[in-house]
Amino acid sequence: MANTKSAKKATRKIEVRTAVNKARRSRVRTFIRNVEEAIAAGDQVKAAAALKSAEPEIMRAAQKGVVAGNTASRKVSRLAQAVRKLSA
Repeated sequence: MANTKSAKKATRKIEVRTAVNKARRSRVRTFIRNVEEAIAAGDQVKAAAALKSAEPEIMRAAQKGVVAGNTASRKVSRLAQAVRKLSA
């Protein structure tokens, strides 16, 4: 358990950051799932729209440090590739 005043404050800050990061990660997963569901349904228009809204969310999570930058880029790239395959 934290003994000093600063350590107690640090513990509080960590709890808040953890909650924020958890919410951001959950939000990103929801956006990714929306794109994947549209792809699975074969709906190219809906998938493209979902990807357009998911991409900034994924990149924002990377910018905030919730996910690594390369991981975010890879996810966006693979989703975009899957959406392109639908139209072909």
